[in-house]
Amino acid sequence: MHKKWTPSTALKILLCIFWLFAIILPLIRMLSNMASVDVWAVMTTRKFAKALRQSLIASSTSTLISIALAGLLAFCVARTNVRHKTFLNTLITVPMLIPSISHGMGLIIILGTNGWLSRLLGIQGGIYGFWGIVLGSVMYSFPVAYLMLYDILRYEDGTPYEAAIVMGLSQVDKFKAITWPYLRKPLISVVFATFTMIITDYGVPLMVGGKYMTLPVMMYQDVIGMLDFGKGSVIGMILLIPALIACILDMMNRDKGNSAFVGKPYGIKSSQIRDNIARAICSVVIVLMFLPIGSFIVLSFVEKYPISMFFSMDNMYQAIHMGALNYLRNSLIIALVVSVLGTMLAVFNGYMTARKKTRLSYILHLISITSLAIPGIVLGLSYVMFFKGSFIYGTMAMLFLVNSMHFFSSPYLMAYNTFGKINENLEDIGSTLGISTWSIIKDVLLPQARGTILEMMSYFFVNCMMTISAVSFLSTVANKPLALMITQFEGQMQLECAAFVSLVILAVNVIMKYVVYRVKKVVVD
Repeated sequence: MHKKWTPSTALKILLCIFWLFAIILPLIRMLSNMASVDVWAVMTTRKFAKALRQSLIASSTSTLISIALAGLLAFCVARTNVRHKTFLNTLITVPMLIPSISHGMGLIIILGTNGWLSRLLGIQGGIYGFWGIVLGSVMYSFPVAYLMLYDILRYEDGTPYEAAIVMGLSQVDKFKAITWPYLRKPLISVVFATFTMIITDYGVPLMVGGKYMTLPVMMYQDVIGMLDFGKGSVIGMILLIPALIACILDMMNRDKGNSAFVGKPYGIKSSQIRDNIARAICSVVIVLMFLPIGSFIVLSFVEKYPISMFFSMDNMYQAIHMGALNYLRNSLIIALVVSVLGTMLAVFNGYMTARKKTRLSYILHLISITSLAIPGIVLGLSYVMFFKGSFIYGTMAMLFLVNSMHFFSSPYLMAYNTFGKINENLEDIGSTLGISTWSIIKDVLLPQARGTILEMMSYFFVNCMMTISAVSFLSTVANKPLALMITQFEGQMQLECAAFVSLVILAVNVIMKYVVYRVKKVVVD
């Protein structure tokens, strides 16, 4: 006997078809492009082998430093009684609001050949090369690693620690017997997520890499500079591997984490010395992270760094003359449209998978988190190959779509987890009482998810404002986002104008974050 098709089944099939054209087929098109390329010949060239080796070394080093620093700060905030934790978290995450290429530019201002710190300390040669990539990548990835580790520590059950105190275990024994086993599996996900974030980024290496070539920069130069899509596809395939591993590990640990039960919050003992040390560590790290941002402000409003350090608005006028206001308008349109449409799609998708569970729901869920495993630079290249020649190619709608897909998975998982925690029998109870499903969604589910929905919109908006990966292959002169002006100015050695653009992006994102914070205070609290 055939199962009766329900409206929810039909909607899930439509969603699956949408994802087929939005993610799966473009990716297949990119990978199929390798059929016309001698893959082995590309992968065995000295240039490719060197770029791969250097990418792995720089990314591994950056990941180790980033995780160690993030773990230290997460412990300082989550496991001490330092005051103003919300404010500290806000400051630590501010570097997430600017493009990765801006972090590289900040390093040039501070430690470049003519950097103010280089000249102050008499450092010769600047920060270009391996250590420049490592420092820039740590600045770029550290806040993300910190947030993940902080959340893991914040939700750890405190009951085993109370038992350990009764048993007389030392701090070292507590860490080995309780904390480390708890951290081990989630830490693997954090490590791979951070590593993937670093190894697939081309912004930092492009700015401070110098002659130290990495795979993303090689891909960027081959596709943008030489239009070598075949070679770009091969590199894209390689970059998919760590991202795919990170996605699988995240799925495994997420399922494990969802079943975890927090019996009692972790009890923090009083210790003035410990708190003072934690406060000092946090202060030093925050100051170091804000140095590049402070450099943007200085560089944006001087005549010519470092020759003439007099106050000037010329860089702002120059950026505006070259179209900064038009590109800012493009970025705002893209960010606003994607934050609305992307959130609507993520909420709808999350409802269909979390509240209407069938075998098809699981398939849809897997497809929905696929973009977690696709770096932006790879997604952009796959869209070029799949959509080129279509009516949507080269339009603003193309940028709406690629950004929605690029950043979809995290907001989707927010919605999925939120809807999954609400009583799963609500719809059945409503049906028994004659209440429609739409009424349940409108009057119960959406009001309870208001805070999550606002965070989803904020996530889409902020990332659309600062992305330079997927859009770099798809934008035209007419619809180019503001963030791509940074690469343009960098190529023309106009760092002052690039600093001004970075400052504008940061300002817009800070305003957005503040607006969301105030709205949440009114709507949620």
